[in-house]
Amino acid sequence: MNAAAETLAARAALLAAWRNYLAQNRRRSPHTVRAYVATADRLINARDASDWQALAAITPADLRAHMAARRGGGLVNTSAARELSALKAFLIFAREQAGLADTASPRLRSPRVKKGIPRPVTPDEAVGLAEMVHDNANADWIGARDRAVLLLMYGAGVRIAEALSLTGADLDLGETITITGKGNKQRVVPLLPVVRAAVADYVRLCPWGLAREEALFRGARGGPLGAGAVQKAVAAARGALGLPDTATPHALRHSFATHLLGAGADLRSLQELLGHASLSSTQIYTRVDAATLLDAYRAAHPREQD
Repeated sequence: MNAAAETLAARAALLAAWRNYLAQNRRRSPHTVRAYVATADRLINARDASDWQALAAITPADLRAHMAARRGGGLVNTSAARELSALKAFLIFAREQAGLADTASPRLRSPRVKKGIPRPVTPDEAVGLAEMVHDNANADWIGARDRAVLLLMYGAGVRIAEALSLTGADLDLGETITITGKGNKQRVVPLLPVVRAAVADYVRLCPWGLAREEALFRGARGGPLGAGAVQKAVAAARGALGLPDTATPHALRHSFATHLLGAGADLRSLQELLGHASLSSTQIYTRVDAATLLDAYRAAHPREQD
């Protein structure tokens, strides 16, 4: 094996170890694992590193230069903040693998990210979106499947990844369901009758056997359903309904939270239902509710019509 091949093999081994750590030890989602490994790969190639010692020696100035180059390539603040977080985690792992006593990552301040206000849809729009996706499907069972996923997001506030991680073992649906969220943390959320009926309709029509250990929601060929298929169906449906591009599957979860808050739910209860680790993540919905109220005021107040 020549020197170039040895270097490539060494770098592949570094990434394989990082990938395994994220998936097995940290139980990160497949999407997060892919993103974190790609971020580490860029740093390894940029620094021409092929062992843990070289990575452990990276300084704050090195990391700052790397991020400056990435920003020069068009990386925006939000993406830069996520990438820097991934790099810090990777460098902590690298220092541990190098056997260093000090495993702290290089200190570097993250870009300031302005928190945007999620844009909810109205209850009628949420239900209309689910029904349009159902009607647009090229097979009855696929329409029932997508409708069930969207109603789970709007009716129970689950993330799309959480809905798609359900298995046949979750099918004994009652008034509540146990959801496994980020960090493998579990929470119990209520299920409205309309949501239970939508899931039951999908199960009745699904042509694939729904074994306890297999994915509940299946793709067209029988494998686990991917988020992309749902997002594509929603994009087509919102176009037909004249809804904005912000009417995404995740907007249904935002809408669940906003509508509950508007109906009088307290933040702590909402935090539990959404599976937020921090109350600060839930507090953004107070801004959403205020923004919705202001929009209604502007639309209805006589002085706004002048």
